[in-house]
Amino acid sequence: MKKIFYVFLLIIGITTAQAQDVPLLDRGLFFGNPEISGGQLSPDGKWISFTKEYGGIMNIWVKKIDEPFEKARPLTDSKRPLNGYFWSEDGKYILYVKDKNGDENMNIFAVDPMAKAITGVPESRNLTPINDVRAQIYMVSRKDPDLLMIGLNNRDKAWHDLYSLKISTGELKKIFENTDRITGYNFDWDEKLRILNRTDDKGTTQFLYKEGDKLTPIYETLVTEEAYIPNWNEDNSKFYLVTNNGNLDLSTLFMMDPKTKQTTKIESDPKGKVDFGGLFMDRNTRKMISTSYTGDKTDYYWKDKTWEANYKFLQSKFPGREIDFSSSTKDYSKFLISVWGDQYVSESYFFDTKTKQLIFQYTPRPELKKVEKYLAPMTPIRYKSSDGLEIPAYFTLPAGSSGKNVPVVVLVHGGPKGPRDYWGYNSIVQFLANRGYAVLQPNFRASGGYGKKFQNAGDLQWGKLMQDDITWGVKYLIEKGIADKNKVVIMGGSYGGYATLAGLAFTPDVYAAGVDIVGPSNLFTLLNSVPVYWEAARASLYGMVGDPNTEEGQKIMRAASPLFSVDKISKPLLIIQGANDPRVKQAEADQIVIALRDKGKKVNYILADDEGHGFRKPVNSMAMYAETEKFLSEVIGGRYQKDMPENVAKRLKEMTVDIAKVTYTPAKNEKIAEASK
Repeated sequence: MKKIFYVFLLIIGITTAQAQDVPLLDRGLFFGNPEISGGQLSPDGKWISFTKEYGGIMNIWVKKIDEPFEKARPLTDSKRPLNGYFWSEDGKYILYVKDKNGDENMNIFAVDPMAKAITGVPESRNLTPINDVRAQIYMVSRKDPDLLMIGLNNRDKAWHDLYSLKISTGELKKIFENTDRITGYNFDWDEKLRILNRTDDKGTTQFLYKEGDKLTPIYETLVTEEAYIPNWNEDNSKFYLVTNNGNLDLSTLFMMDPKTKQTTKIESDPKGKVDFGGLFMDRNTRKMISTSYTGDKTDYYWKDKTWEANYKFLQSKFPGREIDFSSSTKDYSKFLISVWGDQYVSESYFFDTKTKQLIFQYTPRPELKKVEKYLAPMTPIRYKSSDGLEIPAYFTLPAGSSGKNVPVVVLVHGGPKGPRDYWGYNSIVQFLANRGYAVLQPNFRASGGYGKKFQNAGDLQWGKLMQDDITWGVKYLIEKGIADKNKVVIMGGSYGGYATLAGLAFTPDVYAAGVDIVGPSNLFTLLNSVPVYWEAARASLYGMVGDPNTEEGQKIMRAASPLFSVDKISKPLLIIQGANDPRVKQAEADQIVIALRDKGKKVNYILADDEGHGFRKPVNSMAMYAETEKFLSEVIGGRYQKDMPENVAKRLKEMTVDIAKVTYTPAKNEKIAEASK
């Protein structure tokens, strides 16, 4: 702990040496549309695609690699931010996925990158034009670039059947009808379906080896364990297996023979601290390129000397920065690389491995790049929770701060089981730090990456030990004299929103206020309304929060639901919700708003009718954070940018709910919730 505190002192010394008058940076620098982002090389390296604003939304553009970006052509005119895009293997199509207003029912679209429109953009084709269906991509063919293998839950909303999809025509052909709780399909290098995953109602998952029409169980994990197949060996006789099965705590890389069921250990974290991170394979030679592990930062272990040499060359060109190979040609001779850091706005470069030529391409936020000297460093720290468990976290102190009695925002990540916070540039963190707040990001128990025991330690601990992991972080900062105990706010999205409500309800003296973004308030209604296609995860959800079908489970869930402890909430609360959220439905926000209103408590409510689980449209994000910084400044006295663009002010007014008019009618299937009231 002394070493960690010494790091704090170093940060304080650095930031104090900086100009004390750090300018108030426009929120648009953090949350407005980037100028250019998401660059990808075409498979032959002759073209570069990227996303850029078109009609106020980030859309796909394309240009020749040697043309200036001003010569680029728009390819799409989506009114909704895309959920990702990629080139087909032959470069004939760019494929992308998107939903409708945040409902997470994804469709797959295709557009010809060479097509030119007389006006506007070329025509995009919806390859899965089915309403209320979530398409999933399992395999992008290299042998037949016109082929995708996808999942559709059009027959049964809970389970995805396997289809082949012909890109050029949109022809769909059912390959496998899923009538046995299949949750995944795995193909080898030759694109042959080899392994299927099946999860039973207890959450036990089996790997089924496919020989002809015969499916043979070859491997099994419990609901508290994880395993997946990242790839196959060179001749497809064995597959790589990442698992924490049995006595393993940290997930480990193995090789498994599906015929003999024999496993051979390949590698685990050389430092013995974190789970296996990633396996990077050469798609041409089918050999390993690198493995990676993420603790405080990410460590790479290179298996290919050429790749390692290229990486070290780039490190020499960008000392002190992180480097990602973000896109490449088919033969890996040319790359787009991203260069970034916690205080460095990312930049994209073209890299030719043969000539070692580096050509700057773009920075997503050039105006922020100009003032990045005012960004604050993010530091990994550790502290003990109430039961002595060590909690890894990240701490960011505002530039120019004395480091003493600082107002703090505790920013809690979502999930909760599996996700975690990472080191690096974070727009929300830097925005809050610029407003004068220190930011604590705890990787509480249940966070992923730190081993099976740490992750499962969060089961049935919502509002209990998981909450202690956050609360004891606040205590740690107060004990060190860093945090002003009267100026600590808790904020987060999804589970982080729940933790915000739980913090105000169960530890009302710790926080001055809370900002809940799409957080559940009532665990009964949360479980009653999970998406149908989450059926395979139901046992895992019950393991985390309690089984609503048992008396003991109901008792645990009621005690952990902030809705039933509104009497204890005494501090101001801002609630932010997307009306189309399929995971944490609007009812979660409506219920607690009504309960607080009826108790005469202070609550503000922002509701976007065109968003889901989190805000993705920039005008909505700008409005949300404008309201958030105003709220924080009123409660704990940080800085606040009062002005905002006219469209943002208009949107904020539209999203601001009159809490006197909020109503909620329980659904017919909410018997457990009603019985618990």
